This record gives sequence, structure tokens and C-alpha cells, in this order.
Amino acid sequence: MKISCSFLLISLVVSSLCAGQKNSFAIVTKQQKATIVYSKQGKALDSIAAYLLAEDIERVTSHKPAVITDISKARGNMIVIGTIGSALVKKFAGSKSSLSKKLTGQWERFGLRVVDKPTAAISKALIIAGSDARGTAYGVFTLSEKLGVSPWYWWADAPVKKQEECIISQEEFISSPPGVKYRGIFINDEDWGLQPWAAKTFEPGTGDIGPKTYAKIFELLLRLKANLIWPAMHPSTKAFFHYPGNIKTAEDYQVIIGSSHAEPMLRNNVDEWNVKTMGPFNYFTNKERIFKYWEDRIKESRGINAIYTIGMRGVHDGQMEGIKDLKEAVPVVSKIIEEEREMLAKYINKDVTAIPQVLTPYKEVLDIYDNGLSVPNDVTLVWPDDNYGYIHRLNNETEKQRKGGAGVYYHASYWGRPHDYLWLPSTHPSLLREEMMKAFETGADRLWVLNVGDIKPQEYNIQQFLDMAYNPAPFKDSRYSRQHMHSWLNSIFGKDKSGEMVDILWQYYQLAFERKPEFMGWSQTEPTTQTKYTAFNHFYYGDEAQKRIDQYNKLETSVKKIYAQLNQQDAAAFYQLVYYPVVGASFMNKKFLYRDKAYFYSRQNRLSATDYADMSKAAYDSIVKETGYYNNQLANGKWKNMMSMKPRELPVYQPPALPTIKLEEGIGWNIAPEGFVTKDSSLHGDAALLSLPAFDNLNKQQYFIDVYLDKAQQQQWIATPSHDWIRISKNSGTLTVEKDQKQVRLWVDVDFRKLQEVGRTIGTITFTGGGKQYVVNVQAEKRSTEAFAGFQGFIENNGIVVIPATGFTRKSDQHSSQWQTINGLGYTGNVLQASPLSVNKKVTTNTDSIKQSNALVEYDFHTFNAATPVVSVFALPSHPINNNYRVRYAVTVDDGPLQLIDIKTAGRSEEWKQNVLRNRAERKIQLPFLPAGKHTLKIYAVDPGVMLDEIRIDIGGLKKAYSTLPPTTFLNNHINP
Repeated sequence: MKISCSFLLISLVVSSLCAGQKNSFAIVTKQQKATIVYSKQGKALDSIAAYLLAEDIERVTSHKPAVITDISKARGNMIVIGTIGSALVKKFAGSKSSLSKKLTGQWERFGLRVVDKPTAAISKALIIAGSDARGTAYGVFTLSEKLGVSPWYWWADAPVKKQEECIISQEEFISSPPGVKYRGIFINDEDWGLQPWAAKTFEPGTGDIGPKTYAKIFELLLRLKANLIWPAMHPSTKAFFHYPGNIKTAEDYQVIIGSSHAEPMLRNNVDEWNVKTMGPFNYFTNKERIFKYWEDRIKESRGINAIYTIGMRGVHDGQMEGIKDLKEAVPVVSKIIEEEREMLAKYINKDVTAIPQVLTPYKEVLDIYDNGLSVPNDVTLVWPDDNYGYIHRLNNETEKQRKGGAGVYYHASYWGRPHDYLWLPSTHPSLLREEMMKAFETGADRLWVLNVGDIKPQEYNIQQFLDMAYNPAPFKDSRYSRQHMHSWLNSIFGKDKSGEMVDILWQYYQLAFERKPEFMGWSQTEPTTQTKYTAFNHFYYGDEAQKRIDQYNKLETSVKKIYAQLNQQDAAAFYQLVYYPVVGASFMNKKFLYRDKAYFYSRQNRLSATDYADMSKAAYDSIVKETGYYNNQLANGKWKNMMSMKPRELPVYQPPALPTIKLEEGIGWNIAPEGFVTKDSSLHGDAALLSLPAFDNLNKQQYFIDVYLDKAQQQQWIATPSHDWIRISKNSGTLTVEKDQKQVRLWVDVDFRKLQEVGRTIGTITFTGGGKQYVVNVQAEKRSTEAFAGFQGFIENNGIVVIPATGFTRKSDQHSSQWQTINGLGYTGNVLQASPLSVNKKVTTNTDSIKQSNALVEYDFHTFNAATPVVSVFALPSHPINNNYRVRYAVTVDDGPLQLIDIKTAGRSEEWKQNVLRNRAERKIQLPFLPAGKHTLKIYAVDPGVMLDEIRIDIGGLKKAYSTLPPTTFLNNHINP
């Protein structure tokens, strides 16, 4: 067999190739076995890359090529590895070649070229030349990936497809420069995964995250075309510089060392600053000792690839000690920066502007910066997100011109208030794309760092983040997010399974966007609170809680089906990348939603309440079981101690706190129509009358009725509609005390074809059994459709109108602003964004000016009842693009008074906490009196970057709901007659 591969950057396509064809190169055939050559005079990374390539070729073909440095021993086909200026590459490519011209003096670029008969002894040479050592490595690993070796072959056990022969076709290729200069990850909160795994499983000789572990991390980074690490720095881990082997390994792999926002001068304050022996970390009272501490590290770091964090905070992610207020902080921190730069100039480079330096305005530092902190022009400003995926602010026009440029520090994992998310990956790919591309387009392209926790299980978030940083161009289109995920899965598992897998993983992230698994306890931390009942509605809108359970059950069924069908080679990777996150999230959700049902159903005196309590406990036990498998059996124990299902032992991870269930002796059986919430004694009388919400022919309503036991005995029941226009999913049945047989859910709708007259019709459903009878009232309204001729919009449904923000009737963009659709984001699946690229426009709050010059979307809707409605607008809880803006839009109905709405939050307010826990910011807008009939809601763009998700107009019928509600869309061609 011969390999056939394709890639965005290069094309290595084989189709009945002959090894002698132009631009073809045989790596392994029955007749030929290529040799790899690199120069001893090059960087250590050349050697590392050469040997890793040999291992990759062996993974594919079972043949390991020889790796040599003596070109005189070369025979046959040769893979030549080196930088463009090396004598070795010049010998084969020529000093005046196009490779040389295009790569010389560049940053991290590479070229590939096949040369025929470069010497008498060498048949063909495949040249992999880099503009620098990392560029060379990127070229090598690009070839590896095209041969079928995923960057995740080791970190996620991604399978490698075996091939008997390997022949590639390679036109001359020159890579583009990376989109972002410095690209990497921050290992953080490693206490429950990476550190115990390294210390006990992978690197017990060191007993910590040491050089052996970092070598694997650095290899992964280079395979992902990254170049930067902020090393692990929690109390569980010794400082990176504690182990000399760490520094040497970083230099060998040419990975740039930085340090987090709280760690100036490459120091690890948590491990290296001893208050007992060194005194307080207080600039005012212990300046001399602090300066020596910094100077010692600067001296130690001479000659290594490093980026220095400047400024000062507390020992561990806390405010600077001794500072009273912002007024005092600004000149003090400005002075500290000046003094730090003097040290760098003294020990590293007299031209301090040539030394890479960053300042991350994180938490209180952003306030200090915005109040006048003096930051030298050559220092890179690294804008942080709010720890939950929403970037606090980006460049204004002045900052965009800074020599040092700007970057982003972004979280895919976090420890802190209002709640940690350290267990499963949950940052939606569309949110990651939207925020990072917004940053890139506004000039934050110097440094990107992703907080990845323990690396696992953040594999896909890491892949996407670093792919965007290296090649942002395709991500400018929001539709590419899903395509990228599909391509990634396809590269690991093949096209036969990747289509189904992307559907699963995308839905997994979508459910996590509505509520992360770690947030399902409705608890908080710092301070830590106990879990509460969720906000998902069990009694309206078709049972929100059950809908969420059903979605997770569908995902579970799908992943288990695929898992059972996979061959052994693919199983471990699938378990890590798809199976464990999906089933873990499913069980966490069911642990709480089943617990809720146990409580609510016990209030209705349902015998099934105890079943739901048991299922809640079983869901917790399943998390324990799957995590045990991950740690003890997966990949033959390779990942032992890597996966914790309860970081920090927070209440959300504990066994469910089940309600005390005390059921009364019932009359045998009972019913609960949609909308009926609690136990009611009136239900126990004969002919108790209940009602379903109203039906009409313009909305396709469907409502449920639960029939359930309230006494431990078998019970037959019959449901009899009063008219044939009432349809029920089941008309009779038997309830038993067996699990899953204690209740049944019926679905009711109306066949309006059997109602001839326009107007309201009343019917009933009578439930009988065991000498008892219950009657449910059914109301059907057949409306005339004449008033809707030509109408395309939204209509009232039982007192509410629901509109997805992207479902506008008309859209009008102005020269100064525009609304655009961001695909794949929000509860509704797409959001409407005021373009963040219009940051140069001057914002006006004058209502007349807004109406005349701002972008506008209009939504036509129709009401059947006169009311003074309340409009709820749901947006994503983003922050102002920069400090010249807020987060505003303007709303009017029927050209009435324009209301200016602002969703900007301050600091860590309670509103902000709830917003990030649910990924939503809500504003309620009181409208004037509206008569029944057609109306138009208008929303004007004001500040750039605002993202609208859903609109609800409450005409008196809105019930509490957590998830998005089905749009009440009216389409003439879909009228129920």
C-alpha cells in the first residue's frame, strides 16, 4: 500500500506514484529505504527532530530509517534536515535557491523541496529546511503528520495507520509566517492530574513534573507549531528552575520559557519565596531582598530563550502586598517596572528593548493600568479574559500602535470564583474562535497563551487554539469552527467515523455552553456553598430537565455504539478524546437532574421518586467507575493518577445530596399535566378538573400528561378524549411497581383539520382506572389566517413571543456599523454580533443619531392579546472591546421611545458571576401598551462586539425557563389548517 495524505499547508499526495517521477520521493519501499541526515553543527533540536521523524516513519511502515550526520556515508534517498543557512542544506538546496531567498532572516518558517540526483551517491533528496531551528522542526513534524502521525499520538494515544510503502509527491513549498509570534500553553492547577501522574507514574525518579515530562510536553508543542510554555507553578510542583534538566530540555527543544501574570522575572513565588526565611513579599518593607531574588533568577536565565513577565502582584495570584489604593499603586508599580528593566539591561542586554517582556493586566492590574500605569512601549500587553472565556478588553487605537504589540491570556480551565472548571473540557470552540479572532483582528497578535490546566483532557481546545495562532486565516469565517473539529477527528479516526463523532462532540460543547458540568450543582466557591436544585424547569416547556437528560442519553448511546465498534488501535484515543468527556458530563448532569426529579416528584407523591433518587446515585457511581478505568486500565495504565473526578473536593463532585422522600399512602394512581407543579389534595377527588395550556392552529403545540402510581400496586388506566380532534400518544396502559413502570408520559396535540369553525373549542380527556377518574380540560383555538397574508415573522404562543436574535425580518447596516451572524455560538446555535471591526467609529448615545446612522435589525411579531409586555433580551456576557466603549444596544417597538441598554458588568459582581455561570446576560425592557396585532421590534447596534442570542416578549404567559425556548415562528406555508 502507498500513503495518500493532504493538508492545508502542503500536499503530499500519492496516486499510483512511481518513485522515479519528478517531485516524488520514496521514503520506504521494498527496493528503497531513505536515510535521514542532519548536521552536528546545528542546534540540538535538529537531532531531536531527526530521530523523532525516524520513529514516526517506523510507526507508519515498521521500518526505522537510519539517522546519520556524515554525508559521505549517504546512499540512495536522503531526507535532509537543517536550517537554511547551514552548510548541509546549502550543499543540497544551493545558497541562491528559492528556499534560501524566501527563508533567510524569517521567523519560524520552513520549506520542502525534492532534488533529483544531488550527488553521484544520492538518488534523491527531500530537503526540510527551516529559517531557524523551530522552523525546521515544524517542517519535520508537518511531514510526520501527513504520513499519519498525529501530534497527539502519545498524549492521547492517537492511532497510526500502518502502511507497507511510503512514497510522497512534493512540489516546492514555503510556509507562511505564523499569525501570532509567540504561541503556547500555561500548565496550571496541576495538583490533581499532571503532577501526581508525573510524580507517581511517568517520572517517579524525579517525583515531580521534571525534564522527562517536559520533554514530552515540548515535543507536543512543537508538533502543534507552538513555541512557548508558562510552566506549572502550583504548590504541588517544584519551580521549573529547581531542576536543571528542565532548563536544558527547554533549550534542546528551543521552547521559550515565560512565567504567569503573577510571576515576575521567571520566578515561581509559591515555591521559591519562603516567608519564614525571606520575610514578607512586600516591596515597601522588603525591597532589597525581593530585588536580590529577582536578580538571581535573571543571572541564572542568561542565554536561554525567555520572555520576562514584569510588574508585581502578590505571592500567588493575589494583589500586591502593602498597596492601599489605586492612587498609590500606579506610581509604585511604574517604579517597579523601571527597576526590573534596569536589572534586565544590566544582566541580559544593555538594549532592554531587545529583551521580550510582557505585562498581563490581570484582575486588579487592569485597574492599575487603566488608571495611568506607565508601561514602556516595547513591552507586550497581554490582555486576559475574565477566566470564563470573555476577554476583558483589547487594544484601543493608541495601544494598537505600540511597538511591543499585544497578546491574550485565555482560560480553558480555571480555579476560582464563582466556580472552578478543572475536570472536563467545556470551552465552546465557537466562543474560543470568536474571542481569539476578535483579538487578532484588533491587533493582539504578538503572544497567545492558553491556560490548559493539566493538558488532559483539553486536547481539542489546545489543538484549536494553537492552530488559530499559527494560521488564523481560515478561522475568520465562523463556519470554519465545526469544519476544523471535523478535520481534526478525521485526521485521527478516519472519515468513516469522524462525521458521527463531530456531531457528538459539537453537541457536547453546546450542552456545556448552556451549563458546564462543573456548574450543575448551582453551587459556588470562594466561599464554597453547598449544591442546590437546578434552574431547569421540570413542568413547563415540555420538561426542560428531561429534554436535557434525553440529549445526554442520545450522546451516551452514540459514543457507546461507536466505542463498541472500534478496533483496539483506535479505542484508547476515542475514550480520551470523546467517550470520557461525553459520558462524564452526562452522568454529572443526570446526577443532579435525577436528584431534582426525586425531590419534585416526591412532592407530587409519585412512587417513582425513589427510582430517580437511585438513578442519581447510579450516575455518580458511573463517574467513579469511568474515572477508575481512565486511571487504571486505559492504555494499560499509562494514565494512572492523571484523571481526578473531584478537583478540590468541591460539593458538586460529591455523591448527590438526595432529598428525604416520605411518600403518603395514595389512592393508587394519579396524573400530572404539563404545568402542574406540586401535590394537590383536589386531585384525590373523583372528577378533579385540570387543564393543559391552550392549543392553536398557528403554533404546533404539544403538551405532556404524566400518569403515575402513588401506591405500591399494579394499576390499569384508560384515557378517553371527548372529541376526535384531541390526539394522545397512548390511550391505555398498566403501571406496575417495577422500575421504569411506575409512570408513563403521554403527549397530547390537536388535529385542527377536524375543527371546521374559527374560534375556541373546549374538550376533555378523561382518565379512569381502579374506580377513580380525572378530567383534563383541553382548549383549542382555531384562528383565521386572513390577517397573516404575506406575514413572515413571529407570533404569540400562550402569552409569549420567542425570537432567535439571528431570525430578523429585515436588516439595515450603516457605514459606521453592522450586524453579523456568528455561526455555532449561543444557546440558539447562532448569535447576532455588532461587528467588532467597527472599533474606529465614534459611539453616540443620542437617540436621534442612533436611529439615523446605526445598524438596525427588525423583527415583525403578532400578538393576539393587548398588553404592556416585557422584552427579555439575552446576550453573551462579553466585555467592552476596549476602554472607549461599553456593551450597549438600543431597543424600540413600533418606533416608540428608544431605550439604551447596557450589559457591562463591574468587577466580580454577583451579576457577572451568574452571567458567566450560564453564559448569558439578560436585560428586561418594559414596553408601552401594545394593542393586539402586528408590531415591529427594532434593535440598533451601539457598541461594537455586542452578541445577541435570544429575545422573549412576555405578554403575560412567560414561565421560568433556563434553556432557550422554541421560536414562535410564523410561516404561511406551515399553517396547521
